[in-house]
Amino acid sequence: MWLKICGMTDQDAVDAALAAGVDALGFVFSPSVRRLEPAQALPLAARARGRAAVIAVTLHPPQSLVDEIVRVFQPDALQADLADFEGLRLPQALVRLPVLRADVAASGALPPRLLFEGARSGSGEAADWQAAARLARLSQLILAGGLTAHNVAAALRAVRPYGLDVSSGVESAPGRKSVQKIVEFVAAARVAVQGMDHVAN
Repeated sequence: MWLKICGMTDQDAVDAALAAGVDALGFVFSPSVRRLEPAQALPLAARARGRAAVIAVTLHPPQSLVDEIVRVFQPDALQADLADFEGLRLPQALVRLPVLRADVAASGALPPRLLFEGARSGSGEAADWQAAARLARLSQLILAGGLTAHNVAAALRAVRPYGLDVSSGVESAPGRKSVQKIVEFVAAARVAVQGMDHVAN
């Protein structure tokens, strides 16, 4: 199970996520209580390099912001709404993580990997699990939106995603990650995955 903790804003949270063995860390560069400037995020991401993917999270970013993120922050991947990528010039080596939302229908072929979430990123609003389950059969779907240690097992059973992305569900207050909640979420996700594997076998 691919796991991403999004909206990192402090070193303790970064260290906790890395210690828990997550696959990716998200740093937000769009309007949000979790927003950082690329230069602020750079030292936070330093320990993650080579241990977890460092993902720049954006929403309808102008080309100037993307250029700054690429130049200053040097992410492994750029996350943005699917339609955002149509107008952006990106380095060929930069991985793209397109976002689809419950209220936006995908037109044409799906990308090989996508992030599916509710209408508003980082709001704690749950995604449409039924729609997500349909898409998860067609693409490597990373489920986001309203996930917590308490509902992650149900989400996994309902959607059977490739991965999970959590932000508000591991916070003590908006924009402030809880080390304990990060540990609890990752543990709950792994227990749930093991339970599903046991049933499948």
